[in-house]
Amino acid sequence: MTQTELKGETQMELSACIVVYNGAEEAIKAAQTVLDCTRRYPLTLYLVDNASPDGSGQQLTAAAKDGTLRTAPGQKVQVLCRLENGGFGTGHNTVLSLLHSRVHFILNPDIQLTADTLSDLADWMAAHPGVVMTRPGLTFPDGRPQQLPLRRCNVRAMAYRQLPCLRFWAKCNDRYLMADKDLTKPTEIEFCTGSFSAVDTAAFKAVGGFDEGYFMYVEDADLTQKMRTRGKAYLVPQYTAIHAWHRAAHRSLKPFLWQLRSLLRYFSKWGFAW
Repeated sequence: MTQTELKGETQMELSACIVVYNGAEEAIKAAQTVLDCTRRYPLTLYLVDNASPDGSGQQLTAAAKDGTLRTAPGQKVQVLCRLENGGFGTGHNTVLSLLHSRVHFILNPDIQLTADTLSDLADWMAAHPGVVMTRPGLTFPDGRPQQLPLRRCNVRAMAYRQLPCLRFWAKCNDRYLMADKDLTKPTEIEFCTGSFSAVDTAAFKAVGGFDEGYFMYVEDADLTQKMRTRGKAYLVPQYTAIHAWHRAAHRSLKPFLWQLRSLLRYFSKWGFAW
């Protein structure tokens, strides 16, 4: 557990990573809310460009150097530009060997903070030492709460979410969302979304980070299962963040096929669930 001295007190160190593929402006806005809101503990924020063809890597580098991204004492921003797009998990693994924090945050570029959610989750995890992975409550930009999977992947729920006309499987989706539980209080879960996850850094490094065999989709479900070999995963809904939720798999064929391929890999590793 690495700690640092700040203002005469021993402080827990945090780190966070946002992986970008095109659309640097959205990522810069997300990064600034993370920097503005995270005040209680030192923070290293990594911005990883996944070989974006639109020049996002150069934009992120410039924003970190010219003061566009404003940091406070105890905060650092590091931009890493990959030479090829290895996918979501590979992008996040780029920083794996650099991490020396107590808690690390896996964030999407469409996340916005309005409170010190990173510090709050880190404190909650420190108070619950058996927990190695958490996520906050997530809302749409208009304030509506998001319903995201909380139980392990299964075929019927995944099919229903792509084809809601299959109404006879709606109950399978309800179970996937843990609709049978009181989700207004901290709840143990089996699926922690990659759009906003907090991980115990030591455990994250011990499991080798993300499985890079996934290019996109379901890698967060896979990581959750790996992390659960080290401890528990929890939804901690009293802390929140805004998530725009760009659902590409529901809009075009190519991402949908990526998702199917990822599901086959996931079920081959963790067992088929109907």
